[in-house]
Amino acid sequence: MLIPISLQPYRALFGDLERLCPSLTFAEPMSVHTTFRAGGRAAATVTPEDQRELVQILSLIRQKAPTMPIAIIGKGSNVLFNDDGFCGLVIFTAKLQNVDFSSPDEDGSVMVYAECGASLTVLSRQCATEGRTLTGLEFAFGIPGTVGGAVVMNAGAYDGEMSDITVAAEYFDPYDGEIKVAEQEALHFSYRHSLFSEHPEYIVLSATLRMKPGDGNEIVNRMAANMTSRRLKQPLELPNAGSIFKRPADGHFAGKLIEDSGLKGFRIGGAQVSEKHAGFIVNTDNATASDIMALIEHIRHVVKINFGIVLEREIKYISNHHRGGY
Repeated sequence: MLIPISLQPYRALFGDLERLCPSLTFAEPMSVHTTFRAGGRAAATVTPEDQRELVQILSLIRQKAPTMPIAIIGKGSNVLFNDDGFCGLVIFTAKLQNVDFSSPDEDGSVMVYAECGASLTVLSRQCATEGRTLTGLEFAFGIPGTVGGAVVMNAGAYDGEMSDITVAAEYFDPYDGEIKVAEQEALHFSYRHSLFSEHPEYIVLSATLRMKPGDGNEIVNRMAANMTSRRLKQPLELPNAGSIFKRPADGHFAGKLIEDSGLKGFRIGGAQVSEKHAGFIVNTDNATASDIMALIEHIRHVVKINFGIVLEREIKYISNHHRGGY
């Protein structure tokens, strides 16, 4: 096994990982695995087959390489890796997609258990098909992310968010190597924030969602309307990472502030402020992560000058100091 120089201090760990995980690879380009289609190579990547294997990997890291940078990636839809690459281990949750529906409670509510790699769009469709008419997740239809990432950032859209339906989350605590459960109050949900924003070292393994019975036609129609709105208003035809900035606390909208600053269509290198929706940055011509970050900082600077508002980045920029999930 030829281990990259940056991983030589963790050689013992990678010997174990090679035996445990056939999916272990080195020097994998992150541009292939992120929706921005930008960023450098990861020193190592692994895709666990199931939750048990993920916990084994995390336990080995805790024991043999507790300081090694790690990044947990779902669909790569809200992240940007820097151009120099990532000197640690990237763990993909693509295969952790188990979903289980409980029997209905007295009021018809159903508890839905979903692993961290479960697709939001697939899960929202499952709640509205296969004989089910469960409401609460329509807002997520069309979001190109996973349950794990959605819980971490309290993802939301169209007047809904994960805090409305999440009653518990199971996570790995690297401090003691234990699997723990945080119930709703302990999840500290607020706008684009959760317990896991406060403790990025905690790794979400699964979530339990409470879904209520609804009208099947209304649910399907709402999902279709949300998807139509996304296609009309968002630049889905070009590589992007979703909304770049959080909504300012004073009631303004980031996209409107950017558009009113005359930045629609403004570009640096291959990165451009979308002409369809100014709250998005699109990769129009092999943009580098440096192009994208320079454009983000330019937008923040101009909006602050024009309106006195400091925009806060919503996407995660992953550098070699990163250690945590999603």
